[in-house]
Amino acid sequence: MRRNRRRPEDPAEPGDPYADGVRLLARREHSRSELRRKLAHKGHEPEALDEALDRLAAQRYQSDARFVETFVRHRVQQGYGPVRIAAELRERGIGESESEAGIAAAGADWQQLAEEALHRRFGDLPPEDAREWAKRARFLQYRGFSADLVRRALKR
Repeated sequence: MRRNRRRPEDPAEPGDPYADGVRLLARREHSRSELRRKLAHKGHEPEALDEALDRLAAQRYQSDARFVETFVRHRVQQGYGPVRIAAELRERGIGESESEAGIAAAGADWQQLAEEALHRRFGDLPPEDAREWAKRARFLQYRGFSADLVRRALKR
């Protein structure tokens, strides 16, 4: 027997930007810029977006500072370096000063993180030749570690 199910709203008609924002924030933290982009993609009007984003921020459902804190902590746990984390924060609409403050507040030992990432990927054996050394250096640079951190990690 078939039950009558409630039909979802017509996808062509955008719903309430505030409610959509709350749903997105219930899943994970978003920066204001990220949230604006996602809600605009759903078809919400710019004026309604600004009002909804201001309301979400006023109720502390959305906070760029909290987003930066959780994003940096998560990326550090994944073994990424400060250069890559800062670039990813820029992509998400976070200003340079906010990202620098968030990265500094993480209190990570970047040298140790670089060495751990190198050890996880390549083990304990030192590089056999210059080609292997360059391969390891590229790996660490891709992970977001500065040239100085890469050099020191590869010397150990």
